[in-house]
Amino acid sequence: MKTFQPNHLSNSQLAHWDFPVEGMTCASCSGRIEKALANFPGVANASVNLATEVASFDADPSLSAQSLRQVIEKAGYAVTQQSLRLAVGGMTCASCSGRVEKALLKVPGVLSAQVNLATEIAQVVMLSRTPDIALLINAVDSAGYSASLALDAEQAALPTQSAAPWWPVALAAALSLPLVIPMFAAVFGANLMLPGWLQLALATPVQFWLGARFYRAGFKAVMAGAGNMDLLVALGTSAAYGLSVYQLIVNGFDSMAHLYFEASAVVITLVLLGKWMETRAKRQTTEAIRALNALRPDVARVRRDGAELELPLAQVVVGDLVVVRPGERVPVDGLVQEGVSQVDESLITGESLPVTKQVGDNVTGGAVNSEGLLLVKTTAVGAQTTLSQIVEMVESAQAKKAPIQRLVDKVSEVFVPVVLGIALLTLLAWSLIGGNWETAILNAVAVLVIACPCALGLATPTAIMVGTGAAARRGILIKDAEALELAHKIKVVAFDKTGTLTEGRPELVALEAVNGKTNDLLADCAAIQNGSEHSLARAVMDAAKKADITLQPASEVRALAGRGMAAVVSGRELRLGSSRLMHELGVDLSALADRAAELEAQGRTVSWLAKAGSEPVLLGLLAFGDEIKPAARQAIDQLKSLGIRSILLTGDNLGSAARVANALGMDVEKDVRAQVLPADKAGIVAELKRGGVTVAMVGDGINDAPALAAADVGIAMSTGTDVAMHAAGVTLMRGDPALVADAIEISRLTYAKIRQNLFWAFFYNVVGIPLAALGFLNPVVAGAAMALSSVSVVGNALLLRRWKAKQ
Repeated sequence: MKTFQPNHLSNSQLAHWDFPVEGMTCASCSGRIEKALANFPGVANASVNLATEVASFDADPSLSAQSLRQVIEKAGYAVTQQSLRLAVGGMTCASCSGRVEKALLKVPGVLSAQVNLATEIAQVVMLSRTPDIALLINAVDSAGYSASLALDAEQAALPTQSAAPWWPVALAAALSLPLVIPMFAAVFGANLMLPGWLQLALATPVQFWLGARFYRAGFKAVMAGAGNMDLLVALGTSAAYGLSVYQLIVNGFDSMAHLYFEASAVVITLVLLGKWMETRAKRQTTEAIRALNALRPDVARVRRDGAELELPLAQVVVGDLVVVRPGERVPVDGLVQEGVSQVDESLITGESLPVTKQVGDNVTGGAVNSEGLLLVKTTAVGAQTTLSQIVEMVESAQAKKAPIQRLVDKVSEVFVPVVLGIALLTLLAWSLIGGNWETAILNAVAVLVIACPCALGLATPTAIMVGTGAAARRGILIKDAEALELAHKIKVVAFDKTGTLTEGRPELVALEAVNGKTNDLLADCAAIQNGSEHSLARAVMDAAKKADITLQPASEVRALAGRGMAAVVSGRELRLGSSRLMHELGVDLSALADRAAELEAQGRTVSWLAKAGSEPVLLGLLAFGDEIKPAARQAIDQLKSLGIRSILLTGDNLGSAARVANALGMDVEKDVRAQVLPADKAGIVAELKRGGVTVAMVGDGINDAPALAAADVGIAMSTGTDVAMHAAGVTLMRGDPALVADAIEISRLTYAKIRQNLFWAFFYNVVGIPLAALGFLNPVVAGAAMALSSVSVVGNALLLRRWKAKQ
């Protein structure tokens, strides 16, 4: 085996890695991974154990786990990983979150780390064999912050809430007010200056007791070799306080001279007030998560062995019969076994009106049962419920960073050192040029105090949190921040037809047999499709059930991707599928060609049944009808009003596609792609993306998954398959295509808030710092401006809560 030994490192200096690998099936697989690792610069002694599914190797310590994982993935295998969320305490600005990320990335086995300053949550992805969470917590501690495992979203929403009560702000204000009053009195010619010793007595507890948090956090930042907002506040207020003490000693403690204790005390008071207001405002950004969590009942009424028991929700298992009384929340996902009622699902799907539920209907945990008594058979509990998955998706979107945040992270890395440099230059310039050290110190203090990396750190995540929360309350789930950021640029939306623009419940409307025996034709088709979940198969099975047809057993049943199905029935090789399949088999369709053309002109979907062999024989055709969704025309019109072009992609025939397109006001020649195979849908999406056009794909089926993944933004209907929802960045909790325009609108509004926040955060610092350096701002004004900057950013983001979906 070839190995690469870094020529500047000995074996003892290399870092050892054990990567868990999945997807290996034989010795050639392990050999391929070994070869890929051995050929990667910086890796030595690679060995892959097929039995334990572990790749062991030594590597240059400068190589990241992420780059090493990519080596294995490029070889065609997957590295198993797990994710967890840490609640991080002590962060005050964007530079803090960046430092925590760097600390976590240094932990062996960590693949990625994203820290959200607004929620104070670190989302960590690591190798599944990473042994100890304590390593992560220790890494955060070493960086100067605290960390603990976040158990749930509501607990993690504000981990430092208890550390920011109101009384320190009130006490600091009470102690600072007597220091400020003489300043205002002097404007009116009154002299109410306090003795120096009293000013000292009032300012000292504010500086060193109530302001101790700034010293602690600033000291930790210095020890970690970095800086943050706390360090700037601590340095600035200490300079003003120290200057006042110096003057007090020189002039005497009984002196009535003007000191600068009010500057240090008021700045600390204002910053404390700003952080307290910021914490309260941030709590409102997590309202959506708390509202969703509040939907979970604590107990369920379970019927076992004829008796009703009240059990904790954790003890309910799949298959249990749960009794839901009027006015109660449905505790689990399940199927109605008895009863009829109106169920309010508004907080889950955004549907404003209650939905009728009866025997055989699905109910979702968290919905409110309005009228009747329901008996529900449990189909999902815990993390598998729809509500839990919704919470997980919203949490994931709020935890991840938008691409635009990368610019902020780069600025934050150098922000504090640059501010310290400007403050030093201000001090030297004013003292050397003006010759007044007092003025020099005060101007330098103003520079330190007005600089606010907090606003930069909060600008993006708060807007994303409020935007995704507002969307979730209206039935639009945005899985990740990147989808939210990209959606505002969408210029083309490609729609799947069946189940997206149409109801997805086709009915068999015509049956034509070459020999006239339609029941035999239906029996053969039903035998082939028995057990299939395809919507057309269900239509065939429903028709066979109504006709009371006895099904014949079918063997060698297999799907022909995008074409149809094949099976052996009563010794005959049968093929059921599209015109494309018939042409590939060489089947003569002329016997029913006119009838097929007539049905397709009516917008019907036509399928053919043929007997395969050396001389294939046509047996008949089936025609299906599927109604257009009531809101489909509105959806297309709304997108058109937003300047967005709509495209129809379908595997159906052109006649059926044209019928839908005409009803929706679409241009059949330009906007319809018919008879498209599932694999080709992704290619068409890629073609639409040429020239940098941002394309969204809307679908609901397994066959839409490749196109959903290929699009810039995939939008899945929750009424469809799980595969489609996993491939999409946005999920619509109702099968309403008009929600597509709403999803794009909330994306545009959210992105606009992000840009507004970032503009004002940068503008504030770009303008405020030079003004302070030039002596136009005193420390008190600078402190007030700094405190209000973060609050204004969060407040601007909170305006998104007023958004109302058109549906």
